[in-house]
Amino acid sequence: MLVLGHTNPDCDSIAGAISLAELLTKQGTPATAVAQGEPNPEAQFLLDKIGFSAPEIRTEIAGEDVWLIDYSDWGQAPKDAKKANIRGIVDHHKLGDITTAEPLECWIRPVGCSCTIVYSMYKAANITPSKEAATLMLGAILSDTVKFNSPTFTPVDRETAEALAEIAGVADIDAFADEQFAAKSNVDAVPADELVLRDQKVYEINGKQFAIAQLELTSVKPVLARLDELEQALQALKQANNYHTALVLLTDITTLNSTGLICSDEAELVAKTLGGSIEGSVIDLPGVVSRKKQVMPPLQREFDVA
Repeated sequence: MLVLGHTNPDCDSIAGAISLAELLTKQGTPATAVAQGEPNPEAQFLLDKIGFSAPEIRTEIAGEDVWLIDYSDWGQAPKDAKKANIRGIVDHHKLGDITTAEPLECWIRPVGCSCTIVYSMYKAANITPSKEAATLMLGAILSDTVKFNSPTFTPVDRETAEALAEIAGVADIDAFADEQFAAKSNVDAVPADELVLRDQKVYEINGKQFAIAQLELTSVKPVLARLDELEQALQALKQANNYHTALVLLTDITTLNSTGLICSDEAELVAKTLGGSIEGSVIDLPGVVSRKKQVMPPLQREFDVA
């Protein structure tokens, strides 16, 4: 059994795949975590902390038995995923378009992080995660909920994080989060064409494709200082893939505001839909931190029209 997160893997998809694979294995179904790309710096920080190697990269899964974690859209799966045997899905996003020919197990909950759901699966099975899995899941929850400040956060996420911290031996969750967030904010040496893909997800709305990436940073100023090269990379990305919109959210996790960098067929309409003001390619998005709750729903309502 393979356990696979989405394209451009983030902390939740890497940590969730490893932790879910451990649970399935302990339940008698040998499973291996794989990924569709290299872990981002935050996920790598967590892997280094527990001494784990990154999961094997797999972009072809035809004929394999697979659990998917942190998504339920074909667009975020390998291109041959329809030829795989999807055995289960764990996700905390809106329901996607994946369908299967056979019954499958689904754990989909409106919580802040897929790893919150994975831990509930451990509890349901009366199994305690390893210290390593607990550390990964704790880090993923802190990341996805922006240390309990995201609008996606629920009290269950905090309860889960506290339980996992005890298993992981983390006495100070705030200090753990600060160290983790510092690691993911170090992007000075990252090329612009990689930055515009950071945690990118591609959504289709009424035949139009929206590529939305997100960088969570302790300060957005160093990234905005590279605006010219980021604009060029974003334009190249849009043209190469014929996207309607390529958008990068620069989220300041200290002020809980975002700045958007956009290249779009309808940039002003996108900015207006998101409640922001646009100047050139830059959108000011005060109070926006969640792509899942504050970006995609209004875009879906605006563009999903006949």
